[in-house]
Amino acid sequence: MSEKCGLVAVVGAPNAGKSTLVNALVGQKVAIVSPKAQTTRVRLMGIAIEGETQILLMDTPGIFEPRRRLDRAMVAAAWGGAQDADLIALVVDAKTGFSNRIEEMLDTLKGRREPKILILNKVDITPKEQLLTLTERLSERVDFEEIFMVSATTGDGLSDLKRTLAARVPEGPWHFPEEQVSDATDRMLAAEVTREQLYHQLHAELPYASAVETEKYEERKDGSVAIHQQILVARPTQRAIVLGKGGTRIREIGEAARKELSELLGRKVHLFLHVKVKPNWEEDRGLYREIGLDWVE
Repeated sequence: MSEKCGLVAVVGAPNAGKSTLVNALVGQKVAIVSPKAQTTRVRLMGIAIEGETQILLMDTPGIFEPRRRLDRAMVAAAWGGAQDADLIALVVDAKTGFSNRIEEMLDTLKGRREPKILILNKVDITPKEQLLTLTERLSERVDFEEIFMVSATTGDGLSDLKRTLAARVPEGPWHFPEEQVSDATDRMLAAEVTREQLYHQLHAELPYASAVETEKYEERKDGSVAIHQQILVARPTQRAIVLGKGGTRIREIGEAARKELSELLGRKVHLFLHVKVKPNWEEDRGLYREIGLDWVE
């Protein structure tokens, strides 16, 4: 059997479960997962393998109403991720159901020439009748080639979905080595892991007013890696929140991120974090480059 390889753009509203789905299809974590919406900021590619087929899953930022420059850059990245895709997979949170946001996405999808499939996620916690009504409503608006009902957390329906994705991508050589699971650089991954810990540990205390920049990524002779990162916040009060009393919070964030990074990278990690107040960090072009987004006017 000849090799196949293709790009699947995974789009959807924030919190539809796109990152959880991509991680589940790849078989290990490649994207940030958080109960907070809009945690995926960059287009991360997860690489799933099914037999002789390599499926490149573009986990895009959730598409939402952009208010700030960072928001606009994230939405541009989401639709940009669908460019040149062999297939667009729209992921909808079945439990939440229909919304204005999904309405807008359907309008955009309607005009796109790529084949489209619909993935209803979280079916394990959604009443059957609601699923049927939602499916009908979505199918009326866009001509989906196939519809899948899955639960990214329990794994229900994922093997069928993966087989179908593999069947739909074109013949061609693999783009990445077999053992590679993502196209994110280790520097990028390190920043994403620390950012995830900020979300997990600070919840509502620190909304989207933070970014993580990997300043230095240093391979050491003993095989370990030293990573220096700065956490950018907009105000001194936010810096105090991240540091915590006597620096306890930043130590906990650093410890959890270091532990996860050493597992992901398969080596010892020395992680050094510091917090910097930078009122207009969202206007820093260099930071956009660092976190993998294009500058949007």
